[in-house]
Amino acid sequence: MNSRLPDDPTQDQAQAMGKAANLIEALPWLSRFHGRTVVVKYGGNAMVSEELRVRFAESIVFLHYAGLRPVVVHGGGPQISAMLDRSGVESTFTAGLRVTTDEAMDIVRMVLTGQVNREIVGLVNQHGPFAVGMSGEDANLLHAERKRVEVDGETVDIGRVGEVSGVNPGAVSALIADGRIPVISSVARADDGGVYNINADTAASALAVALGASKLIMLTDVEGLFADYPANTELISRLNVDELRALLPSLSAGMLPKMEACLTAVEGGVPQSHIIDGRVPHSLLLEVFTDQGVGTMVADEELEAELLAGNGHYPRPWRPAHTSTAAQTGGSR
Repeated sequence: MNSRLPDDPTQDQAQAMGKAANLIEALPWLSRFHGRTVVVKYGGNAMVSEELRVRFAESIVFLHYAGLRPVVVHGGGPQISAMLDRSGVESTFTAGLRVTTDEAMDIVRMVLTGQVNREIVGLVNQHGPFAVGMSGEDANLLHAERKRVEVDGETVDIGRVGEVSGVNPGAVSALIADGRIPVISSVARADDGGVYNINADTAASALAVALGASKLIMLTDVEGLFADYPANTELISRLNVDELRALLPSLSAGMLPKMEACLTAVEGGVPQSHIIDGRVPHSLLLEVFTDQGVGTMVADEELEAELLAGNGHYPRPWRPAHTSTAAQTGGSR
């Protein structure tokens, strides 16, 4: 006979009730995003740590089982640097971007598509036949033009580094419709028939727009965007488009491309884009399925209102953005 009294729960019962409460908190978010596409940019320390890599794959599979349609876009900066060093190929950076010679591009392509992509696919597919790996080259998914940068007023050629100039999302849409999880490396077709190395943040943003995604989530190596960093370590929980535009000139080189990617996505019709800390296990699930969320969200108020309409819940309250300075370091691609 069970002697435990209903009004005197044990510690195990209390823990079980706490888990049930967490599940109930997720209910409106499950309803809200069921069947919706979420593009996740994966990089930084979350890609290097074995434990975080496993947790990331689990989170992606959870999204899939929860009825969302996740798409993963990844870089692989640390892995590229390591392979270039082992191969004796010199690697330099200009204006925060890797100068990519033809020789270096062969290694970048091999690492991103042949190594990192396969590792992510393998981790996800430990849970079922879900992930399909592909490159931005496949089916001309991503098309790019050569990127040039200005240094001290002069235009500098940094080799086979490109900017996304077009997206053909048909192959990805077909995989999503087939119940698969596309995992895409940030390499793109070039005008000359070759390939370009492209920033995974901008690739994820462009793909989110092309797919009509409901969210863009970028995992990085910081908690989010801070107001007046380092003088003030108050995390900016939310920004609208105008607030973010005002902040962009004051951001550090590491954070700038991430926030520009968020802005581009929202301006392109994605209701919400996020910067979250990939060093926190399952931070992806905390952002999608909890009322409080994590990191920094950039949102279009009208698009977000349409996304959230009819469920009786409201987005996180707006917090003021300080436009004086907001410099901070960002994670590597």
